[in-house]
Amino acid sequence: MTHYDRQAIAALATLILLQVIMLSALYAGIRPHPPIATPLFGIAPFLGASVSVALSAMIVQPLKTTFGRRLSVMAAVMALVSFGPQKYFDPQFPLIWPAVIFGQIAAILIFARVLNASRQTDETDQVATA
Repeated sequence: MTHYDRQAIAALATLILLQVIMLSALYAGIRPHPPIATPLFGIAPFLGASVSVALSAMIVQPLKTTFGRRLSVMAAVMALVSFGPQKYFDPQFPLIWPAVIFGQIAAILIFARVLNASRQTDETDQVATA
């Protein structure tokens, strides 16, 4: 396992833990916690799906295969629903800023590692066909 793989797995684990803690706060009624429902869907099922995608990405190796890279990007995008830049305008931002900042750092790291791995794979494929 390379250093980049470990970074991607650590970032996915960060997103998983942040989402599980927020979901636990929702169930326990501890403030601040995510809203019970958003206009388009229930937050608890969405967080469950988001955690599942991140775990799946870790299991299939986040940078080794196209499927793993796609799952990693999907996990990061799903996490940004909870921790994205829109949260800077949330009235609870002063209470949730650590989760927002670390969630964004983890998502950016995943995007960077996946992009780097995809470029390396493309270069390897081009050399192999030449």
